[in-house]
Order: sequence, then C-alpha cells, then structure tokens
Amino acid sequence: MSVSQELVVQNSSGLHARPAARLVADARRFSSDLSLEKDGKVANCKSILSVLKLGINKGSTIRLKATGADEPAALASLVALMHQLASEEAEHR
Repeated sequence: MSVSQELVVQNSSGLHARPAARLVADARRFSSDLSLEKDGKVANCKSILSVLKLGINKGSTIRLKATGADEPAALASLVALMHQLASEEAEHR
C-alpha cells in the first residue's frame, strides 16, 4: 500500500539546490520509499540529482508518494516541508 498527495509548488525558486537538499535530508529520515512525480517523470526523494532533474519551478504540480512502514509520517513530513519552504520565503520578502 502507499499514500500520496498532489500539491502546487509555491516558493518562487521551486526546488533548486537548497530546498531540494532540505527535501532529500528530510526524506532520508524515513524507511519508506519516497518519490516525487512531475509531468509523468518520477524521482527518488532520497537522491538530490534525481529531484533536481525534474526541474520543479514555482507553479509546478507535483505528487509526493510514500510506500513503506512509516508512509503516513513520511508523507506528512514532506508535505509540511513544502509548505514551510513557501512560508519561509514569504517571510523574507
């Protein structure tokens, strides 16, 4: 079984190196397989190169998916991080 959630990237820089690195670091805390999908292409959330290759920009619709023992917690954590990235950026404007 797996859980997934679709969301629209809100931070203006999308998932460039720094936010992508934060996503990967968060994903690596979990044992579940975690993936990120954009336009039919799938990336391993635990691989920085895999995530960066998707070219995720502001306004991109993505799907986060978790499969494994801690999938609900893993998905919730990654979704919360995506929202946090957008709010941090809004605070610095």
